[in-house]
Amino acid sequence: MTTWFQRSATAAVSLVLLLAGCSQSTSKPAAPSAAQAQPAGPPELITAKTAFWLMYKAAHNWAPDVEAIRLSAKEVPGFKNDAGKAAMWEAVFASPSLHQYKTFTDSIADAPPNIFKGVVAGFAQPWGGATRDAMPIDVTLFNVDSDAAYTAAAVAAADWLKNNPGKELSEFEIGDTYKFQVPVWYVMWGTKAAGYATIVDASTGKVLHK
Repeated sequence: MTTWFQRSATAAVSLVLLLAGCSQSTSKPAAPSAAQAQPAGPPELITAKTAFWLMYKAAHNWAPDVEAIRLSAKEVPGFKNDAGKAAMWEAVFASPSLHQYKTFTDSIADAPPNIFKGVVAGFAQPWGGATRDAMPIDVTLFNVDSDAAYTAAAVAAADWLKNNPGKELSEFEIGDTYKFQVPVWYVMWGTKAAGYATIVDASTGKVLHK
């Protein structure tokens, strides 16, 4: 014979199962987050200092006494460098103790067969030491990033650029020579035979030559 207690317990269990079923049937899946809802955009161009310090860290792991000799903006197929930012930067670091140098690159994207995303180191090459035209960059004076240097150079070249529309930026790099004794940006549109070049002090942002 079924007792009152057994009937009550059975009813309670049935009620729990019914409520659980209702809860499951009416619950809604969680809405995707904003990051999940929007696809990732294309890689963004980067300034020189952003790439430089990543490459400098890798170069320092290769040789603790590395010196930066040159840093240049480079092109990556599918991207257009703009306003002092580039899709890839290339740096040359030299080690006085090893008498060698290495070329490093930092790219925002892959472009096989020669360009790879991130920091990539080249093979070590013999280095005869600094020269008057290729002196080590004093990184403590590397204050002006590429976007600011480009703006200063473009202001100085404004009249020439207005009279020569369509001229592309052909050279954009930072280095040091005996003539300046400080790191300088070299910015050129067009060619050496038919173009416009500007030199910007990388420590102050002042245009030194145009």
